[in-house]
Amino acid sequence: MPIINLMDSFRSAMALALAACLCACSSSLPGAAQPVGFINQTHHTEQDLWAIWKAAQQSIARQVDLNPLQRTLYNAQPDLHPGDSRALDIQPRRFKVAAQPDVSSGQLLAQVGLSRSDPTGLISCPQPCNVQFAAAYSFHEPELTRYAASWEDEGDNFSTILEYEFENQILAALGYSLRWR
Repeated sequence: MPIINLMDSFRSAMALALAACLCACSSSLPGAAQPVGFINQTHHTEQDLWAIWKAAQQSIARQVDLNPLQRTLYNAQPDLHPGDSRALDIQPRRFKVAAQPDVSSGQLLAQVGLSRSDPTGLISCPQPCNVQFAAAYSFHEPELTRYAASWEDEGDNFSTILEYEFENQILAALGYSLRWR
């Protein structure tokens, strides 16, 4: 009889330990909802980021533009779609927004032959970006937007750059192709 009691105690202890582990890790389980909001690593307030996010939502609710980059680079025809009101329901979830140091004018000249004074207003855009340098870029898993640090204090320009990247985040959440964004 002592062996059976010992086994029952062991099973109970293991079940309790497993339950505690699952509860402690539940926020990192796939599909677990993350808190709404930003991980704000900018000089701007949380309210500023929310205002830019809401402007991006409104923009997509009015019209969906899927190829601004293609139009700029290749003079392609616009790929415009009616607004998508679902954009108004998309919320940032632990969405990191942060500056990244600008690439130097020397680096830009050496890598792509572009002459620009410092600060360049550009950062390296890692894969899967379809350009080597950009003013900003976004990843969607995890949600992240980085921008050239020199834009931080450029008021309307900063807002415009972030609004475009926030639109990309929203479009990705809605399942749109971002190939030419």
